[in-house]
Amino acid sequence: MQLLIIQLMLTMLSLVKSTNITIQEFYDEERDALIPFRDSMHSSSNLHGNWTGPPCRNNNSRWIGITCSNSHITELTLESINLTGTLPAGFLQNITYLTKLSFHNNNITGNLPSLTNLTRLKFIFLSGNRFSASIPLDYIYLPSLNALELQENKIMGTIPWFDQESLTNLNLSYNQLSGPIPDSKVLERFNQSSFDHNLGLCGRPLEIPCGVSPPPSPSEDEKKPLKVWSILLIAAAIVIVPLFVILFVFCCYRRVAKKEVTETHQRPTEGVDKKSQWSASTDDPGKTVDLEFFDKQKPVFVLDELLRSSVEVLGKGILGTTYKATLESGSIVAVKRVKEMNSLTKKEFEHQMRLLGKLKHENIVEMISFYYSKEEKLVVHEFIRNGSLFELLHESRGIGRIPLNWTTRLQIMKDVAKGLTFLHQSLPSQKPPHGNLKSSNILIDFTNETARAKLTDFGYLPLVPSQKAKLAIGQCPEVKDGKKPTHKSDVYCFGVVLLEVITGKLTGDDNNGDVSSWVRSVVSSDWSTDIFDLEILAEKEEHEDMLKIAELALECTDVSPERRPDMNQILTRLEDIQHRA
Repeated sequence: MQLLIIQLMLTMLSLVKSTNITIQEFYDEERDALIPFRDSMHSSSNLHGNWTGPPCRNNNSRWIGITCSNSHITELTLESINLTGTLPAGFLQNITYLTKLSFHNNNITGNLPSLTNLTRLKFIFLSGNRFSASIPLDYIYLPSLNALELQENKIMGTIPWFDQESLTNLNLSYNQLSGPIPDSKVLERFNQSSFDHNLGLCGRPLEIPCGVSPPPSPSEDEKKPLKVWSILLIAAAIVIVPLFVILFVFCCYRRVAKKEVTETHQRPTEGVDKKSQWSASTDDPGKTVDLEFFDKQKPVFVLDELLRSSVEVLGKGILGTTYKATLESGSIVAVKRVKEMNSLTKKEFEHQMRLLGKLKHENIVEMISFYYSKEEKLVVHEFIRNGSLFELLHESRGIGRIPLNWTTRLQIMKDVAKGLTFLHQSLPSQKPPHGNLKSSNILIDFTNETARAKLTDFGYLPLVPSQKAKLAIGQCPEVKDGKKPTHKSDVYCFGVVLLEVITGKLTGDDNNGDVSSWVRSVVSSDWSTDIFDLEILAEKEEHEDMLKIAELALECTDVSPERRPDMNQILTRLEDIQHRA
């Protein structure tokens, strides 16, 4: 009979697990509140590696600095671990069971944290940081506040009217507070040590009166009347100085006018002078040079028209600076002013440009023309007006941002794979065919509200072989080991882009370390969805596909190039995932 009861209980437990009707181990809103904090702060304790999985399991936590009770986070204590960064706005407001907050002895900057809704909070220890601005007013509405230590910061402004009877420990010393200390009964409990070393502070505990000091009286010299000779000198200066100014302006005008007349006689056309926008010399003396176009059927423009265009810097990179150029006709093109290529012969440069100019695919940026001189090299290609994948993922994060949803991200990843596959098929002899694949070199064109990704900055490696360590392939393990890059080096860079898309992390940021290693460690834990960007975390029905992309990314970033899939295999797997979505 007892055996039958045990079997029934086990069956019931398995049913509970299979239907996800479990006793809640932690609260999603509390964990989600701490993820922005984890991602915005750096420390000596590797919060990224430690803060994974559920923060609480009943009364236990494996997250460093977290104390739990009944599956709620009740204490957040991260002291002396060199926390650096600025606290996310309002990140604590959903941790409503918090009783203790301590960031003592770190290096946090910016505003003090907002503590709205934390009615159970008793202990606040934020001393020994670099907090600035003023003490938030919500601190005086914490009904259970027992201790508040804010000493040794850079806090400014006045002291709010604290009147919580529960407050028995207060230290605001060594800050930049000013004004009178409020005469509340609670603040009268504390002596000078709670307020000293605030130069602008006054009040009874400091024994510094807050009366207004009279303005300084004028000195004896200021009281003496001006002598007659002083008045004469002043009058003379009022007359003479304007005369000198008029004479100086007249001389400058004559000099400029004479220079303009001379230049007019020496300069046959206006367009030649405008070349200085791009270079002091855009052609070789005695030779007529112009742009070479790849498609002779399309309308062309001459070099002078390009040089007279209105330009705007789009970005600066290892290979040079890219400009948006608006021609007099109204057409817009992108112009890359390449560098690190002055040792190239004209034949070498033109051969590679003509090879790249022949490539036509919907997922690579179309090259329009190029220009070569010994000191100046320009590459003109189509202008994509919606910016790069890097900008869409990382810029303008916060209130008002339109998140990049999972469907769009998946489409972009497939487009990048299609473009890269085409390059690998079209340039089989070049290893690798792209060489500089990263999110800032993936341009996004929104046509009919559908995103289309286009690759740019491809095919330059043969022209700058000495710069390979600075390109995206420079992060590949084999290149770091001094080996020659291969097609699989492009695959590694593609895997890094996949990780950037699903995690939302800056993969090139040294502070984030090796994102590939971090993802491997998290996926192997019991809460693998920790790797997802918060903007797509809510799309829970897509989590399975996201994990498949993560698995593919880890295969692409394998240390061994031989174990990485090729681009055809990658594209097939991405298309399968998209078709099931």
